[in-house]
Amino acid sequence: MIEIIKLFVSIIICQLAGFIGSFATRQSVGGWYRALVKPDFNPPSWVFAPVWITLYAVMGVSLYLIWRKGLNSVEVKYAIILFLVHLVFNTLWSIVFFGYQSIGGGAIVITVLWFLILVTIICFYKISTPAGLLLIPYLLWVSFASLLNFSIWRLN
Repeated sequence: MIEIIKLFVSIIICQLAGFIGSFATRQSVGGWYRALVKPDFNPPSWVFAPVWITLYAVMGVSLYLIWRKGLNSVEVKYAIILFLVHLVFNTLWSIVFFGYQSIGGGAIVITVLWFLILVTIICFYKISTPAGLLLIPYLLWVSFASLLNFSIWRLN
């Protein structure tokens, strides 16, 4: 039963990051963001919510796989702290890009986020191969989001 609770908490933590970021996003997506010039490869707006909800769930499973290794290990504690720091940057991107309507600021935050995800994948992989591998789709999506962010910055 305790493992199910850990899994649930891990997923909720990640979904909560997305939920917090969505407040900034909702305020700007209909007006400011819609008015921006976007590249041809910009997906329709409806794509983002299901992709992020899925990614946050997978991130939660990945976090759970690390947490279940036990908090007695310094390596596990470091990995979880790194994950939580990266999650702050994940949320911060929405706040900076959408909340503050700062495309350049968003580009800086997403660059830091990309490197934090990469370091987290490496750290997780050393502890649990599946946990590290589960974060690869997330890195790929953030790579695409980075390209999108930089393209919007260049076009506007």
